[in-house]
Amino acid sequence: MTLAQEIKQARQDREILLMTHLVLGYPSFEVNREVIARMVEAGVDIIELQIPFSEPVADGPVILRANQEAIDRGVKVRQCLEFAAEMTDRHRIPFLFMTYYNILFKYGVEAFLQKSKESGIRGLIIPDLPPEEGEEYLTACRRLELAPIQIFAPTSTEARMKKLAGHGGGFIYCVARRGVTGTQTSFDQDFDRYIDRCRRATEFPLAVGFGISNRRDVDLLRGKADIAVIGSATIRLVEAQGAAAVSEFIAGLR
Repeated sequence: MTLAQEIKQARQDREILLMTHLVLGYPSFEVNREVIARMVEAGVDIIELQIPFSEPVADGPVILRANQEAIDRGVKVRQCLEFAAEMTDRHRIPFLFMTYYNILFKYGVEAFLQKSKESGIRGLIIPDLPPEEGEEYLTACRRLELAPIQIFAPTSTEARMKKLAGHGGGFIYCVARRGVTGTQTSFDQDFDRYIDRCRRATEFPLAVGFGISNRRDVDLLRGKADIAVIGSATIRLVEAQGAAAVSEFIAGLR
């Protein structure tokens, strides 16, 4: 079953799915293990594992700091691949890698994707790799049956959305607003019109991220998106209250 099919099947039982995000090695792999276990137990449907990078251009200050601290602590790509294999073996939900193209380029695109597949990863989000520059990546993803998840933005034209969807897999990540992660999003009429455009452009499920931080945000996405993406909010929570706080927070989003 493809990732897109799995998401659509899960949506038959739930109004909206939850996808969470964490930076690998921040604050440690031990804390990552506990956070992931609590997320899965609380009902998270998909988890996005970010491989740290020194210039995460799509990310706001919370995730930027987490990336830098993980790098400063010596987190390596090899460790991230090994950790992903451990998590996919332990937990029966889809895991994704999110990172930036330089990580793949330095490792070797083909080799990195082969290792990702062997680690049980189902798809990848690479925000700084447009399809026009990603032929090697897209070809290898198709061969390995990995979902090359594409990103829509409010500034994307309908023609651009259709082109991106034509290269995509799994689902479409709809950036809720201009800017970077971690800032509150206003779900107003402009947002509704944007999501309508996204729906018309693709048959893939839609995930909405950037600024989703509480139950109200998730409720506002019901009937509009298939997946709500929670990123910076959980990192802030773990920083402030520790991994144990994740269980109640995730359960409360339902």
